[in-house]
Amino acid sequence: MTLQLRVYVPPHPLIKHWLGVARDASTPSTLFRTAITELGRWLTYEAVREWLPTIDTTVETPLAPCPATFINPEIPIVVVPILRAGLGLLDGAQTLLPLASIYHLGLVRNEETLEASCYLNKLPERFDPQTRVLIVDPMLATGGSSVRAMEELTKRGIDPAMVRIVAVVAAPPALQKLGSAYPSLAIYTAGIDEVLNDRGFIVPGLGDAGDRIFGT
Repeated sequence: MTLQLRVYVPPHPLIKHWLGVARDASTPSTLFRTAITELGRWLTYEAVREWLPTIDTTVETPLAPCPATFINPEIPIVVVPILRAGLGLLDGAQTLLPLASIYHLGLVRNEETLEASCYLNKLPERFDPQTRVLIVDPMLATGGSSVRAMEELTKRGIDPAMVRIVAVVAAPPALQKLGSAYPSLAIYTAGIDEVLNDRGFIVPGLGDAGDRIFGT
């Protein structure tokens, strides 16, 4: 069976609302951070639906035994924020996955070549092969950073089918690059924009998400 990249744009009204707030150039930095946090929360909610490993058991209510389902604590769950802008999505993701391990990955894009280089890598030498990984990165533009992140994860034992990417906005070049290299991936995004400008920015996009999150 041929694998194909799966891209989901959840129709949730709160996702649409906070995307609109984030897109608006007049949104101040404090409110922009709130919008990105909320998008991290709701996109993560959609991404982990029917994805988290569970176990079935029985609990005793005050009145009688009752079937119960819990998240399986033996299967590792990891969140990888792509620095620096990914930190804005991390807060929302962590509220839903408070027991997940967080591994920071710092990637910077060369503004001339648009290639990503790594300046910080806190990933372990090896992951448990059952590990579920959620990558959080607001913008999937050229795909350089997300492909580089996948390279680092797969060489440490991560199965691409166990990875989901949460992004606020994605563009076709990134989706094409990821789909070609890692077709078993799943991506959850609030919107897909059609164009990159000559600087590699998504249009209409959000502008520079990192600058707007941190007010710099």
